Amino acid sequence: MNTFKDILEENPVVAAVKDESDLDAALKSDLNVIFVLFGNILNMKSISEKISESKKIGIIHVDLVEGLSSNEYALKFIKENTSFKGIISIKPQVLRNAKKLGFIVIQRIFMMDSLSKENMKNHLVKECDAVEILPGLLFKIIKEISATLDKPLISGGLISEKVDVLETLRSGATCISTTKKDIWYM
Repeated sequence: MNTFKDILEENPVVAAVKDESDLDAALKSDLNVIFVLFGNILNMKSISEKISESKKIGIIHVDLVEGLSSNEYALKFIKENTSFKGIISIKPQVLRNAKKLGFIVIQRIFMMDSLSKENMKNHLVKECDAVEILPGLLFKIIKEISATLDKPLISGGLISEKVDVLETLRSGATCISTTKKDIWYM
């Protein structure tokens, strides 16, 4: 059975969708992993079912779901009522709780300055399956971080051209996530 790292290595581009239109485009693409960056408690189930019916892996950014709080009950609700396979969050406790429930967990970290980079070391959730850093065009930082991580590194944000994808992967990212549909089809 493929590990999540294997899946990301086999799928160097991940569709990040921010609305239903993006979701429909991602479902028609050849991409196998979809990060869902929108939704609410009323449409989460149908979003996850569309992804699952398309034989793709749906991972939802729980911090962006309207109508859900960031507690274990929200995660249990997602586990029992949707087909999502994974969770993205910036919140360490959410990630730990999601992992206990059997989700794939991705820790999203915003790199704003050198202090962010240093703090990452102290706030990295060891239970996470992958780390996503934003913005994705920090090639020197990607190289440094990927050399120290024992898990996949996903790079996202501001990646808009093929050269960005290639340079990001060359710097050590396992894959990239992007909302740019042109990149989904390159």
